[in-house]
Amino acid sequence: MIPSHPHIPFFRRPFASRREFFRLLGAGVSGSFLAGNAQAELIRSLDVTTKNTAKNVIFILLTGAPSHVDTFDFKYLEGTTPSAFQPETIKGLQFNTGVFPKIAAQLDDIAIVRSVRAWAAQHTLSQTWVQIGRSPAAVLGDIAPNIGSIVAIEKRPERTPGQLFPTFLALNADNAVGSGYLPATYEPFKTAPNANGLANTTNPDGATRFSAKYNLLESLDTPLRVNSPYAEVMEDYGDFYKSARGLMYNPTVDQAFRYTAAESARYGNTAFGNALLTAKQVLTANSGTRYIQVTLGGWDMHSGIYAAAGNSMFTLGRTLDNGYATLIADLKAAGLLDETLVVMMGEFGRTVGRLNDQAGRDHYTQQFAVFAGGGVKGGRAIGETDAQGARTTEFGWAEERDIRMEDIEATIYSALGINWTNVRYDDPFGRGFEYVPYASEGLYKPIHELWG
Repeated sequence: MIPSHPHIPFFRRPFASRREFFRLLGAGVSGSFLAGNAQAELIRSLDVTTKNTAKNVIFILLTGAPSHVDTFDFKYLEGTTPSAFQPETIKGLQFNTGVFPKIAAQLDDIAIVRSVRAWAAQHTLSQTWVQIGRSPAAVLGDIAPNIGSIVAIEKRPERTPGQLFPTFLALNADNAVGSGYLPATYEPFKTAPNANGLANTTNPDGATRFSAKYNLLESLDTPLRVNSPYAEVMEDYGDFYKSARGLMYNPTVDQAFRYTAAESARYGNTAFGNALLTAKQVLTANSGTRYIQVTLGGWDMHSGIYAAAGNSMFTLGRTLDNGYATLIADLKAAGLLDETLVVMMGEFGRTVGRLNDQAGRDHYTQQFAVFAGGGVKGGRAIGETDAQGARTTEFGWAEERDIRMEDIEATIYSALGINWTNVRYDDPFGRGFEYVPYASEGLYKPIHELWG
């Protein structure tokens, strides 16, 4: 019996048997990276001008919702803000230099958007919202692809035969939303960086024996891809096998996904730092990856937000400072920052003013987004909030309203040269999937002010 789903065709969903294939062969490259299915025709879009300044995107999601008033919309509150935050005004921006000294040194390349407002202050809902650029509860919201999956399908025609890396890579991002209703080709390839590189890219029996096994499988499967009622399903399997096979016994893969102890130390010697180091090396390899999502969790600080230990502004802030600042510096030194848009944000912000009775901050919809690279003009803030950070007082862009996640999504697409008003008519309901909801009606737009 072929398994099915009431909304999503079987051949477009990830398959458990992919893992079974590599278990049988003793290989087992993890992730959901497939290759193959042709891009469906885009039926409708407006004639817009994209920025088209970036080749790649690194999207850093700070899950748990960091406090905006303690980080990138810093507000000093007498009697509450720790003196160790060492607030300074840099380029007209009040900044927390005590927690983020290395980022402070990179502000020339960073633009902070302070007029961002989340639609909801519930973690699971908003973390999904941030990744798909629309309400998960809306029409098609439950089958909406990750922004990275849209980038993958749009950039698929630009891949060359020698580019074997997955287009969409998710590092330390088990919570990464997948490809939704799109073919499994465009799923994120999920992995946790390791100094020894990608796991299971060799076979215990050796390269020669593995090749023989693989060739045997191909000879058995090929007739099924041609003379079978399940030809399309088998082709999807075959494309996955080929893609995973390309990552095995590959010196380019080894170089991109391995790192030394000294390199890890530069990024802070943390899982987050290692993910950013890997992201930089993967983009340096120029082997097909265009969108990388990295997650740093732990920001849900309802208590002990200024504590010396545990998940606090001091401990987690140091992790962020070491990793993010080094990434920006290294991308710039390698000549990659101009072509790589780096976006960083949480799913919402945290309450303002004095702390709660547990010395923490609770959920709040005002938030920030940080942009660097891809031609973005740094050293400034877009938008302003009031003295406590409770609400926007100056929007900082042409639309004269709070910036929403849909606008940030449109900004990412525009930076990559993707028409954010595109509507696809390959969704299972035939309703038309909008890259950015209501963008074709002019409701949500890119923040082009980021480019000056």
